Amino acid sequence: MATFRPPLWKSLPGNLSLLARDVPIVAAGIVLFYGVLSVARTWAAPVDAHVEISLSPRALPVYALYSVARISVAYVVSLAVALGYSYAAAHNRVAERLLLPLLDTLQSIPVLSFLPGVMLGMIALVPARQFGLELGSILLIATGQVWNMAFSVYSTTKAIPRELSEAARAYRLNAWQRYTQLEIPYAAIGLVWNSMMSVAGGWFFLMACEMFVLGNRDLRLPGLGSYLQTAANAGNVRAIVWGLAVMVAVIVLLDQLIWRPLIAWSQKFKFEQTEASEAVSSPVLELLRRSRLLQWIDDNWIAPTGEALHRRLAAGAERPARARAARRTTWLQWIAAAAGVVAVGYGGMRIGVTLAGLSRPQMGSLLAGAAVTFLRVEATLLLSALWTVPLGTYIGLRPRLATLAQPIAQIAASVPATALFPILVLLLVRAGGGMGTASILLLMLGTQWYILFNVIAGASAIPADLREVCAIYGLPASQRWRRLLLPAIFPFLITGLVTASGGAWNASVVAEYVRFRGQTLETIGLGATISRATDAGDYAMLLGATIVMALIVVTVNRLVWRRLYRLASTRFLLEG
Repeated sequence: MATFRPPLWKSLPGNLSLLARDVPIVAAGIVLFYGVLSVARTWAAPVDAHVEISLSPRALPVYALYSVARISVAYVVSLAVALGYSYAAAHNRVAERLLLPLLDTLQSIPVLSFLPGVMLGMIALVPARQFGLELGSILLIATGQVWNMAFSVYSTTKAIPRELSEAARAYRLNAWQRYTQLEIPYAAIGLVWNSMMSVAGGWFFLMACEMFVLGNRDLRLPGLGSYLQTAANAGNVRAIVWGLAVMVAVIVLLDQLIWRPLIAWSQKFKFEQTEASEAVSSPVLELLRRSRLLQWIDDNWIAPTGEALHRRLAAGAERPARARAARRTTWLQWIAAAAGVVAVGYGGMRIGVTLAGLSRPQMGSLLAGAAVTFLRVEATLLLSALWTVPLGTYIGLRPRLATLAQPIAQIAASVPATALFPILVLLLVRAGGGMGTASILLLMLGTQWYILFNVIAGASAIPADLREVCAIYGLPASQRWRRLLLPAIFPFLITGLVTASGGAWNASVVAEYVRFRGQTLETIGLGATISRATDAGDYAMLLGATIVMALIVVTVNRLVWRRLYRLASTRFLLEG
């Protein structure tokens, strides 16, 4: 019997409605492709030694495109480094002893301390093309993005509940399967929130990474950061408002197109036994899930490629342990280790020669500045934690509120504090304050968001069944905080405090030394010392201040934060 089929014209409206869902996706793909071509053409152009930053609002769309491209590439680089770094630190005790102190050191070194070496190296590597300057700027942005993501993945990997680890062993998951099916999914919520904080940090340091001075060389890259810096130097409040307005618009757009869908997607990895009463939703994520075009691409291209790669990597992870042990002791590794020792020895010798040029008064000013900045950073952490912990917990427990508060917090975290400095100065002068108070406010503007975002991530990861148990037994608010909320968010809070501490030391460079209307406003501190040394091309003072800052941060991390990490991974595990 022949099957009845309706005429083609009757099914046409349904097919058109299905195809209409893909129109926004195709349009977005075309716009993205055009943007990539435009950025690539600019980066491949010859170096322009005299870049003039236009303060006309008409230049802002192009500048926004360039800045978004730099931050996006820097984020991809940072994510790859963070995943590899955290995996090595979490799975190898020998590597952990080396990598964690190194991570503490690197996250404490300000962006401006990396700036001379990175920029000179990239310019020497690609001297005739704009790509050299662009690559240097991207690497500088990446140095401010990678550390909190690495800390987040490391801490959540160490805090995986015991029953999940036992289930992975019972099912005989190899290293690759455990990593992709347990560790990364368990770390997904914290990683997404810390990714938002990393990108916000990229926006915060954009002014320093797109417009900088190396001795007598004034290097500029067209972008929102250089636009805001030029406007601040000229005292052009109208241009500052235009630049901030465009930056806020870009941040909101990225939030709706990228971060909100990622947050909604990451909720499926929440560790709970009952379905939450409230769930984060995203129209963009629903549009992507219903797309016929993306489904066809996934079925025919992405899924087969991913399965083939998964099989290859899984097969490599199942090789005998003897073969892996034999490879570790090959002569190539011994040569690499010897080369590393020689490089470290030579670098240490050169550092010693450079620091020998510092006088006693300079060393005294370094120590005095370090003491003042240390007290300033600790005050910033205390003041930030007093309001971010309760508010972040309140937001994280309410998905609908988190949907509204997330873009607001992201905007506040992304706006460069130095762009707001004229307003702060006017308010503080009228209130009788000065640069000492202003620097603490600037530090808070740049670092309190690390704590807030991590606390929100920790609270949103609390299983709904545990919250329902507290409600059923009628626990008062004090008992609920003591028995559930604080223990549950504790690992995330420590990650936020560690990254906020490193971020505060980084932000001290722009908080203690600010240019406005051709004038330089500064206060005593290690950050101001680094900024002055960078402007003057005094590499001995720059190196000395950076080493002192790194030593302080590493010492505090070893004595305080490392012990709290150990406590979070042993006593405050979320397990049965």
